Amino acid sequence: MAYQPRGDVVTPGSHIRVTPEEAPVIPAMLYAFAPLHKRAFGAATGVAGALVMALLTVARLLMPEDRGFPLFLLGEYFYGYTISWPGVLVGAAWGFAVAFVAGWFAAFCRNLALAISAFIIRTKAELDTTREFLDHI
Repeated sequence: MAYQPRGDVVTPGSHIRVTPEEAPVIPAMLYAFAPLHKRAFGAATGVAGALVMALLTVARLLMPEDRGFPLFLLGEYFYGYTISWPGVLVGAAWGFAVAFVAGWFAAFCRNLALAISAFIIRTKAELDTTREFLDHI
């Protein structure tokens, strides 16, 4: 949205008017409160989860037996996971799947919370503008 030096500026997608001093802030606010893309956020967290699982398994494989951390317990939750070189791939696949679902759900919850907050704020603002409607009749 280009800056308009004359009078009031209408924000994109709404009927709320702002002063020229507030106009540069509006595009930044639109970006700050833009919804997250659920699949993209899920994929990003999935890749991070896969890397963490793979690196943990590789680190455990390269450590001495007596100093390792108990990753074998993950085999109870993730079918087919073992502390072995094939287990690195299985762990990465499970890490991607679990982190993808967690990331998708986190993005969904954030988008829902922002939508509800925006609805409440917009409704309160509209009620405030029409509060004295009957006084003018």
